[in-house]
Amino acid sequence: MAKKKKELDELEKKIIKALQADARKSFKSIAKDLDVSESTISNRVGRLIENGILKMEARINPFELDNKVTALIGLNLKHRFHPKVLKELQQLPNVNSVWVTTGKYDLFMEVIADSNNDLNDFLFKSEFNRMEEITFTETHIMLYSETKYFKIP
Repeated sequence: MAKKKKELDELEKKIIKALQADARKSFKSIAKDLDVSESTISNRVGRLIENGILKMEARINPFELDNKVTALIGLNLKHRFHPKVLKELQQLPNVNSVWVTTGKYDLFMEVIADSNNDLNDFLFKSEFNRMEEITFTETHIMLYSETKYFKIP
């Protein structure tokens, strides 16, 4: 049975927007701004995290660092059995995120590497290149973004 999806209420949207503006802002300060109790903020954030709706983590802007190369890779698979492939891809070094998609590709994957040589090694010399379920890839180097942040690999 599929998990029932939840809609965000107005308070939850306001809490998330406050955290997006400043993830270090205290629950006490957010509570004051929204005219609710600190425990309300704490409970709502805890529930959003527990339900997999909100994830709070530190990410980097690779475009502000020397020698970082980021790429978006479209992948096609022999079979559309995604769970196994998704798990394998997510565990590879350099992989930031993986998405199941519609259209030309079965999956998209974001990768961050220390150089073009490291990206080349990831694509052609690593475990990624030995994954038999992958039939085709197309790699797009990301040149710049003001909105995309990555995990450190």
